[in-house]
Amino acid sequence: MSSVDSPVFPAYLGVDVGGTSIKIGIVDDSGQSLAHGKIATEHEKGPENGVARILSFAKALLEEAGVIWQDIRAVGLGTPGTMNVKEGELLHMPNMSGWNFFPIRSYVEEQSGKPVAFINDGNAAAYGEYWVGRGREYDSLVMFTLGTGVGGGIILQDIPLHGDNSHGSECGHITIESGPDARICPCGQPGHLEAYVSATSLVKRAKERLAAGEASSLISVLQRDGVISALDIANHAEQGDVFAKTLVVETAEFLARGITTMMHIIDPAIVVLGGGMDFGGSASPIGQIFLETIRRTVTELTFPVLAENTIIDFATLGSSCGYIGAAGVARKQYGQISS
Repeated sequence: MSSVDSPVFPAYLGVDVGGTSIKIGIVDDSGQSLAHGKIATEHEKGPENGVARILSFAKALLEEAGVIWQDIRAVGLGTPGTMNVKEGELLHMPNMSGWNFFPIRSYVEEQSGKPVAFINDGNAAAYGEYWVGRGREYDSLVMFTLGTGVGGGIILQDIPLHGDNSHGSECGHITIESGPDARICPCGQPGHLEAYVSATSLVKRAKERLAAGEASSLISVLQRDGVISALDIANHAEQGDVFAKTLVVETAEFLARGITTMMHIIDPAIVVLGGGMDFGGSASPIGQIFLETIRRTVTELTFPVLAENTIIDFATLGSSCGYIGAAGVARKQYGQISS
């Protein structure tokens, strides 16, 4: 475990459930991660098995952090898919069908003996950035999580926005294109943002244009491996491949449309970009081009006052944002004691 400041109690157990792995952390009242790790989801074994392994792993983390179970005030649980936040029930879990319609909040409460805050994984990530990440100095935040798909979260005045049907903050399903040529989103609807800016859609666009005859060093990767990845595109853009760089710029322009829509509706103080599709973030020259293209395009599309005052930047917590945010929501609901 890396060195940390003296813990501020009570502490919280934060859980970020994903399709392939579950990130788990012990987080203190100040937002400091005392210990964390991840386990395989093994979703085919069912949610009861998953909860048992989460709590078993949590015990090891408690020992690592030097914390006892009595120090844990509550559990924060972030999950993908659709859900009923009010009832604490999972509805439809992508690629985790055995977890559908499972009353996960009450089950975790029964098994852990702790109250549970239940939240969409996108809002959990957003709350992490809002609480102790890039958005910690602001009252409102919109986050886009860019990866295989596109998710997001909205935090307004310390409140995650999940909507009356628990389907709010679905940033990836903003419509940015219409008409017969609009790309089809994995959800089945045309023109959604996810169909244009996810890693999956980036690779699809690249392969379509390479097949149509565009020149690129990516052709050698495709011929050698039979596939190309979003990382390949980022690397070749970094190395000066014009076609790969064009794809990155186009992705940024598409994303800017979705960001502009959220700015017009929410008017947040800050928009943060997280996930594995940030092209290396601020540490990478191509990541900087990606961000600057977004900022420039948003300026062209939005009102001057919003362009001037809304911050757009990369997230800072990395893959920790989900479990930290889930813990933060548990803190908000069940035991906030310090500012």
